[in-house]
Amino acid sequence: MNSRIRIYWPSAMLAATLLICSAVTIAAEEDFATLVKRLQNEKPEFAKRHQALLLERYDLADRPAQEVTMSNGKPVQEGVRTRLPSGMTWERLAAMTPEDIKSKNLWPAGFLPLPHPHHEAGGMVFPQPLIDETKRQTGLDLMRFDLDFDLPQHLLPEFPAPIYLTTRPDLGDVSQGKLVTLRNFNELFKDILNPKQREGLRLLVTPFPQQQFNATEDRRSLLAHQGVACFDCHANGHTNAATHTAGDARPNEYRHRLDTPTLRGVNIQRLFGSQRALKSVEDFTEFEQRAAYFDGIPADASRKGTNILERGSQVHFMAEFQALLDFPPAPKLNVLGKLDPAKSNEKERRGQEIFFGKGQCATCHTPPYYTDNLMHNLKVERFFKEVMINGRKASADGPIKTFPLRGIKDSPPYLHDGRLLTLEDTIEFFNLVLELKLNEQHAIQDAD
Repeated sequence: MNSRIRIYWPSAMLAATLLICSAVTIAAEEDFATLVKRLQNEKPEFAKRHQALLLERYDLADRPAQEVTMSNGKPVQEGVRTRLPSGMTWERLAAMTPEDIKSKNLWPAGFLPLPHPHHEAGGMVFPQPLIDETKRQTGLDLMRFDLDFDLPQHLLPEFPAPIYLTTRPDLGDVSQGKLVTLRNFNELFKDILNPKQREGLRLLVTPFPQQQFNATEDRRSLLAHQGVACFDCHANGHTNAATHTAGDARPNEYRHRLDTPTLRGVNIQRLFGSQRALKSVEDFTEFEQRAAYFDGIPADASRKGTNILERGSQVHFMAEFQALLDFPPAPKLNVLGKLDPAKSNEKERRGQEIFFGKGQCATCHTPPYYTDNLMHNLKVERFFKEVMINGRKASADGPIKTFPLRGIKDSPPYLHDGRLLTLEDTIEFFNLVLELKLNEQHAIQDAD
């Protein structure tokens, strides 16, 4: 055995070295114009593949709920949008065991992990309204030449989202209906924030190099690029549902699609990052541009222009502003986060009863902010067999963070990768995962 190792190990190493050198040579020989042409030629094929998957999984129709809107008036989409296997109903599925669902391949496709719009390519992708308004204000073009954002606008958060401050709740939406950028932040906030907080906001709207948006010739923007800002994904300190692939898992098919979470209520949260390994918003702010910005590849970060933030004069300033971002007003809740009987109707109170009772939602989502600041492994993989879907390996998710539910109607789609399009989808998902056996009436009232 040892002699075989001595004979074959050097040759294996040599083969691997030649393969790596060959790959580097090929990459070096493809100039930017060739790269653009190749990826643009491939773009329609991958877009068609992904849209076919979305239509197979979901009902994407624009079907707004009656008299239910987000904070600034955008209609909330209603109804379960995940398609069921032929001949199946939600109640019949909920009556089955995880083993039966798995063996009979009945787990709804929309409940499997959602791939990135082009999972093999990955990287940051922005919804069109953010691209258009950023370019109008700043001249910076966040359009990728190789792929587009995938979900319809009516299924996304309102844009631009309102901004509520813990320090000035009397002002309501301090964004004045505008997208906050480097061009207007000072005008909007000069009389509201102190100089330290305002400097933190300036840094949050300043673009810095990122894996797909930079000045190198393997970027995904047509023009050499300044980069992206924190608030390009977390628009107005909330979310526009911009997506990315988490940099903390390999190989690539196991990387999660990320649905950008809101920054509202950051001051009461204790876990940050895609694997929640960061314990403060300062930690997250400091390392985001060295990790997620460059897919967790230090060499790329160095080559493309990482922005190393200084803890005392930059990170703390940014974190201080983020800690001011508040949840939307909730006039029907009392100071303990429960419904005020005098301000709520019978249907809402029944929903609260299910939330704290049969639905077991409050086991993780505890009031007043409706999070326990913990991680939970839902073990969803017990319902389906591992399968490759458009470059994404649908397998175990592992532990995921309990996100706050305050202001949740402003933040579609749901779950860490955005696979659940509506609150009704979310309820049906957890009805199965937690084996609750809720009926249709329970689900409707809990969604309200």
